[in-house]
Amino acid sequence: MLDSTIFLTGFTKSLIAITLFELGDKTFFIGALLATKHPRRWVFAGVIVALAAMTILSVMFGQVAALLPERWVKLAEIILFAAFGFKLLYEAWRLAPQAQNRDELEEAEAAVALAEARLKRTGPLAIMVEAYTLVFVAEWGDRTQFTTIALAADYPGLSVILGGTLGHGVCAALAVVCGRWLCGRISERMLTALGGLLFLVFAAIAGYSLPT
Repeated sequence: MLDSTIFLTGFTKSLIAITLFELGDKTFFIGALLATKHPRRWVFAGVIVALAAMTILSVMFGQVAALLPERWVKLAEIILFAAFGFKLLYEAWRLAPQAQNRDELEEAEAAVALAEARLKRTGPLAIMVEAYTLVFVAEWGDRTQFTTIALAADYPGLSVILGGTLGHGVCAALAVVCGRWLCGRISERMLTALGGLLFLVFAAIAGYSLPT
């Protein structure tokens, strides 16, 4: 029988982590840039399908990892979350208080410019395929993917899929509606620091439940 508390915990952790990590991320900028060139509804459709597909794929990886001995999985989670946490806190410490996500924006601009140069048609399907491809490739190997894998190894896969997809949906909607405006008002330093703290909290929770 599915434990509702564990399910809700997996859903909540996935929702919070994905929402926080995706704001101002490269995929966020891709959605925002494409929305200035094409109808927002088609851009959003392509982006959310790509993010949902990546979430499901990552959960599948996590479910496979869950077949390993529980102690190994927990130790891997602790190491992964702690490493990401300290890395992000260090990056936040080095950032200026009002720093913007310049590197992410420049990478997104280059990727979108290349895709737009290759775009032969501008119909709904072509726009969705372009958005899907750009976002799916950008998400591969991203910290949100590793976070999803780690959470799926510890919580019911459906809870992580629902929470992660909802988090991605929120960020995708913000990106296509007001991405440029929003990113100009979000502190990269604050988001990076919050992300680092969240990873350390996840590491502590995993450590607390480490099998003896």
